[in-house]
Parts: sequence; C-alpha cells; structure tokens
Amino acid sequence: MDVRLNSFLQRAESVLERIEPLLPAERVGLDWSAVIAARWQREGRAGYLQPLRVSLDLGLSDLVGVDTQREQLARNTRQFVAGLPANHALLWGARGTGKSSLVRALLAEHAGAGLRLIEIERDHLADLPRVVEALIGLPQRFVLFCDDLSFESGEGDYRVLKSVLDGSLERAPDNVVLYATSNRRHLVPEKESDNLDSRMVDGELHPSEAIEDKIALSDRFGLWISFYPFTQDHFLAVVRHWVTVLAADAGLQWRWDHDLEVLAIRWALGRGNRNGRCAYQFARSWVGQRLLEVRS
Repeated sequence: MDVRLNSFLQRAESVLERIEPLLPAERVGLDWSAVIAARWQREGRAGYLQPLRVSLDLGLSDLVGVDTQREQLARNTRQFVAGLPANHALLWGARGTGKSSLVRALLAEHAGAGLRLIEIERDHLADLPRVVEALIGLPQRFVLFCDDLSFESGEGDYRVLKSVLDGSLERAPDNVVLYATSNRRHLVPEKESDNLDSRMVDGELHPSEAIEDKIALSDRFGLWISFYPFTQDHFLAVVRHWVTVLAADAGLQWRWDHDLEVLAIRWALGRGNRNGRCAYQFARSWVGQRLLEVRS
C-alpha cells in the first residue's frame, strides 16, 4: 500500500512541476509609498497593477508655448492634490504637442505630495471599476491615465465605455481622477452622414441621435483642453529650449544662429510636421552630432 501511495505522490509531484510554470504568478499589493506609477495589466479575466519605473526629470517649464493649456491642467491638478473638487480631463488635439508630456510633468511636480499615476489602455477600460475599487481609502491621490483614447469608424466599443465611465466616474472616490489624451475632441470620427438626420425645431438646428451619441462620450470629462499644431516660431522656440537643456547637460558650448534655425526647419519639413516631439528629436540629433565632433 505504501509503495502504491509513494508512486502516486511522485507522479502527482511530477505533474505539478510541469504545471506550475503555466500558473499565473502570485501578485502582491503595491506599496504606494514607494511606487509612483503603475500600469494595469490584463491577465485572463482578472488583472493586476504592475509598478513602473518613471523618470521625473521632465518639468512643467519644459513645455514651451502651451502656457494656457499647462495652467488649466496644473490648476485642476493642484485642486485634486489638495483634496478639493476637481474635474476629469480630456486633452485633445494635434499629435506631439505635449498632451502626454504635460500629465507626466505634473506627476513629477506633485509626486512628493502624494500624487500617483496609473496607466490604463483603452482596451482595458472595462476594468476601470476594478481598478477604482482597489484605490478606495488609500491616502495617495491617483490619476488614471489613458493615452490616445479614440475609436475608429464602425467600432461600437465606445458605447460600452460610455456606460463604464458613467458608473466608474460618478461613484469614484475623491482620491481618483481620470485624465485622457486623444487626437479627436469627441473621441469618435464624425462623418457628414451623421448630420443628415439633423432637424430644425423652432428655428434651431438639433443634432441627430448619432451625433448626440458620439458627443456624449467626451461629455464625461468636465475639463476639455485643446492643443493646436505648432507655428514655425513655436517650433523653433521648442527646438531652442531642448538644445539649451541637452547642451548644458553635456557641457557643450553652442550658439543659436541662422544656420541652426535652417537645419531645424529642414528637419521638420523632412518629417512632415512641426511639433514638440519633432523638436526634441532634432535637438537630440544635433547635440549628439556636435558632441561626436568634439570628441573625434
């Protein structure tokens, strides 16, 4: 009998050894006194918060030419960190104009006061109630951050998301706020055909139900902040800022002149856009080349 039992236990142990690597790892709660940012990861039907290593070297002063937008979101965030009423915010507009950078700069600004950031992908927003529930009662202040929140034509997910946002945001604890970025103000493409059912009532134009349905999603955010394409002067100002910062960090002597300005403009023309991301990339390229020449 003992021989048969030992044989069974050996086989069971062998099976467990093969299965164990396939089982999900045991998750432990995050120590938010040490963790500044995390990302929600979907795992099967559940999920968990994965801590992120984030750099806090981006300051609000690095966001050049978006003073109005910066002050709007900074004021809302100061209210939130202070425990005062604050709005969920939608940052929308041209790509590369500083929407995501502004959120991360505000994290750097207020991390010492207890602000924390949780990134959540658009496809995982159905898990929002679960994420919010895990934050109830914690002393820190949490920004749930969804980058590039938008939907393509024909997708019906935005109706589900609208219901999730309604339930999650209206019942969210006062230590949670949602910031999202998008290239579209209403998050969903608006077509000319959507306007065909619009009608006149008492001399006023009333949008069709299709338009109302799409606009209703962005209405979940109390604060809308618009970002616009850079003018050439704005682009060059951002280039000059980043060249100054990067050159100073490397101890590089340089001066702003017409030739450098022309190079920056040509870089932007080659990329087909003028925005903050393009300006930063040019600055890195130009400063790197100068440093290589100095060391050669």
